[in-house]
Amino acid sequence: MGLDFLRNRPHLIEQVYALAEKTAWSLNPLAKKIGYARVERLIKVPEDIAKEVFFDCQRCGQCVLHSTGMTCPMTCPKNLRNGPCGGVRANGHCEVKPEMRCVWNVAYERSLQMPVYGHELIDIQPPVNRRLEDTSAWVNMLTGVDKEVPPGWIPISEVK
Repeated sequence: MGLDFLRNRPHLIEQVYALAEKTAWSLNPLAKKIGYARVERLIKVPEDIAKEVFFDCQRCGQCVLHSTGMTCPMTCPKNLRNGPCGGVRANGHCEVKPEMRCVWNVAYERSLQMPVYGHELIDIQPPVNRRLEDTSAWVNMLTGVDKEVPPGWIPISEVK
């Protein structure tokens, strides 16, 4: 079974993710008791390896794979986390890297095959908090820091 076989079955990956998420939340009281820093030291390397192999993970620390068709939006040359830029080519390829399919076209196609999380593709993701780079996205999810707004960021609704 090759990587392309798994990558092209987002529904299967979605099921694995749902199980992993459920397990993480059920183990959260234990992780809190042990200490999140210790837990991170245990899971960071396997998390990084798995995500890099399967998703070309860029280690942003704010993983949204389940919300983006099991496609890492950080692989977009422009690091766009909320949809494609205006430069997607007519053939669906990236304007910056013409040999690469637009990450968001792939995300859309894959999200259609995901009955549990596929609808999340339209959810607005928070801006990347660069202070979380190279930290465990699972630990950041459990602690809630992945949802915090980066320092100095002002929501567009508050800009005058």
